[in-house]
Amino acid sequence: MRSNSGHPIGATIATATSPKYWGGFGYRRLNKPDKGVVLRYLQRTTGYSRQQLTRLVKRRLAGKILTKAYRTPTNGLKRKFTETDLALLAETDSLHGTLSGPATRHLMSRALAVFGDTRYERLATISVGHLYNLRKKSGYIDRRRTFSKTRPTGITIGTRRAPLPDGRPGFIRIDSVHQGDQDGIKGVNHINAVDCVTQWELIATCQKISEAYLLPVIEALLGGFPFGILGFHADNGSEYINHKVARMLDKLAAEFTKSRPRHSNDNGLAETKNGAVIRKPLGYAHIPQHCAAAVNAWCAEHLNPYVNFHRPCLFAEEITDNKGKRRKRYPLALVMTPFEKLASLANMAAFLRPGVTIESLRANATALSDNQAAEQMNQARQKLFLLINKRSRTAA
Repeated sequence: MRSNSGHPIGATIATATSPKYWGGFGYRRLNKPDKGVVLRYLQRTTGYSRQQLTRLVKRRLAGKILTKAYRTPTNGLKRKFTETDLALLAETDSLHGTLSGPATRHLMSRALAVFGDTRYERLATISVGHLYNLRKKSGYIDRRRTFSKTRPTGITIGTRRAPLPDGRPGFIRIDSVHQGDQDGIKGVNHINAVDCVTQWELIATCQKISEAYLLPVIEALLGGFPFGILGFHADNGSEYINHKVARMLDKLAAEFTKSRPRHSNDNGLAETKNGAVIRKPLGYAHIPQHCAAAVNAWCAEHLNPYVNFHRPCLFAEEITDNKGKRRKRYPLALVMTPFEKLASLANMAAFLRPGVTIESLRANATALSDNQAAEQMNQARQKLFLLINKRSRTAA
């Protein structure tokens, strides 16, 4: 810090403390709370800390000139351990397989004291803590690089296996579908939930794949199925494999399963529905996140009723041949809508939610013909895309 006349900070403190400026600040005559106000003003204008300002004001009130009281050392700090020591440490670690710090320190002490190797004269007295510091230096790393496999962390959430519905509805497979990027900006995300047995499917749209946006959507989807939820299966993404989703499923008393490595069929049903039910009507083009509410409304009002009450699905029939190998066939007799499949199940009423009856579901299924439902869905989709294009142009 230079003199008061040559340094703006010194001049500011002089202005606040000099008797000449009692009419402005009057620091010497102020009480303690008012002095605190002046110090806060100085702290804001100078950028100094409160403690440093207190010391500077005290020096100024004592009549001392505020000058720079420190200097940079001419020779700087000298290194005790040189590049030769780093190379010797790397050589020692390479020979002994990088032992712990205390063990390596003992080896280097023995090298000097027992075997008379004077190269270890400085390293023989190094502290264990500084030995680890030397291992982080570039001179050490350049001479000795170690590679290790990524260690998997065990996640106790969910059971790693395929769901076992055993002919019961309520075992849901869920997956996410991202609706394109544009200029580095993410689009909306669709959440696709499909029942294993009946192929009853619900689709919802949210802005982002995060707990704040995704968890309410999952709760709404699971609550929209006409039957109780007995199982929940997902891939290993953190948007589903987390403690909040696990607590929600615990409240529903539903088992939580996740896909196994190298078993692509564990969540294959949801993956095929992603293309046939979501990509086919909505495509791959970017849909901005601010249009998520409009797309979600279209899914709830048009797409979901059409998929469950009017869109036929293929259901497999397993046959065991003479060699004991199981094969799947898809006969024409087993082509039906998800509602028809649900109505064909034995003891189907036992799985329905309270307040949901097969008659109310049948009324929804027969309110429109299949062609009328498809026509209404397509017309609503055209209006949706016009709205998306209009909002995109307005935002641009």
